[in-house]
Amino acid sequence: MTISVVLFDLDDTLFDHRRSVELGITAHRISLGGDLADADPTVEFARWNGLEEHHYHRYLSGELEFLGQRRERAKDFVAPYGIELDDDEADAWFATYLLEYERTWQLHDDVLPCLEALTPARFGIVTNGDLEFQQSKMRATGLLDRVEYVIASGAIGVAKPDPAIFRHACEVFGVEPEAACYVGDRLRTDAVGAASAGLLGVWLDRPGVATPDELTDASAAGVPVIRSLAELPPLLAS
Repeated sequence: MTISVVLFDLDDTLFDHRRSVELGITAHRISLGGDLADADPTVEFARWNGLEEHHYHRYLSGELEFLGQRRERAKDFVAPYGIELDDDEADAWFATYLLEYERTWQLHDDVLPCLEALTPARFGIVTNGDLEFQQSKMRATGLLDRVEYVIASGAIGVAKPDPAIFRHACEVFGVEPEAACYVGDRLRTDAVGAASAGLLGVWLDRPGVATPDELTDASAAGVPVIRSLAELPPLLAS
């Protein structure tokens, strides 16, 4: 069956989330001064990323609200420096970081050429996150007008890699899973999750860090691996 609907993950697939996080947390640390400003930027970026992974998954599992996971990230980040934040202070701390993060929002360079090459296919986003916040990124980068639907776990109560969220997306578009493709930067959460729902799952391994075991798992799941979105149009045309 021909692929007529191409679905994408948002963060680090289309939207350059990692770059914005790195620039945002660095600028925020420097603005705070003191020991935080003088800390090793590589170490602190890695630590912030780790806290995002940990607390965001707590949000996806229902343990924390969306704003609650932000609050916990802020508290845990400054704790090693002997700083204790109450809830209001943590909210303010994160809000200030968010301003720096938002200043650098952009799409990856290969996104718009890929969409142009895939036209007249229909496009959508399936993302684990808060619908309003994810749409704000898309609106700021001009992506929102290029997709038909945005399916966010925060709005429907089901998160990737649950096959239900991918099947829901196909229902929204009115197509069978076999007529849809899903592209994401995480092998199991994105590509294998989509493949288990009957879609063509594609793993976008931008940094080229796939291990032999991951490549074996991708092959077993029928998941193609690409390094750039420039590889997607010829893949879907083959």
